[in-house]
Amino acid sequence: MAVERVTSFPAAWMYPLRVLVTTATLVAFSSGPLAERPSSILPSAILGALVFLLWIGPDVVFGPAYRHSALFENSVTGIAISSIPRDLRASVWFLSVRTASCVLLVPPVEELFWRGWLMRWLIKPDFLKIPQGTYQAASFWIVAVMFAVEHGPYWEVGLATGIVYNWWMIRTRNLTDCIIAHAVTNGLLSIYVLYTGHFQYWL
Repeated sequence: MAVERVTSFPAAWMYPLRVLVTTATLVAFSSGPLAERPSSILPSAILGALVFLLWIGPDVVFGPAYRHSALFENSVTGIAISSIPRDLRASVWFLSVRTASCVLLVPPVEELFWRGWLMRWLIKPDFLKIPQGTYQAASFWIVAVMFAVEHGPYWEVGLATGIVYNWWMIRTRNLTDCIIAHAVTNGLLSIYVLYTGHFQYWL
């Protein structure tokens, strides 16, 4: 059994500080792209809910042993275990900050990076000349694979999620729609984590 390392997580006060700094940076430098009006609110929310089911599906269907196989836990991907110390898992204040950041902060930050910038930059470094949602096979699959790598031992659902979000960006050509889908996924996953105690989803 893996042993949790409390030292792998920053001091309790550091996390909300990072949230505040990231939020301030987002507001200061990305207010323009984030001001875009959504075009498909309900379909985006439904898509986000489906991605949530996709995310937890393999572990629910195949059980804990599935995620702990060498295919998902190894020296490259890491281990599916939360870095959050057990004392913080019982802190209402910390869990509230963590949930809020997962729902309100992570989606715009990640969508701005992956689908607002990188998908376009890979097509042309002067990415502002590339319309949002422009499809190019290399750009699409590079971003999907990198999104998978970012999620470590959850790489296979990360890859599927990256493909779905990339497709939705191409389908809607609207960054805010992708943010909504991502926020719903993260919100439902956060509720699932808090309800079941499966903190391994919060690496």
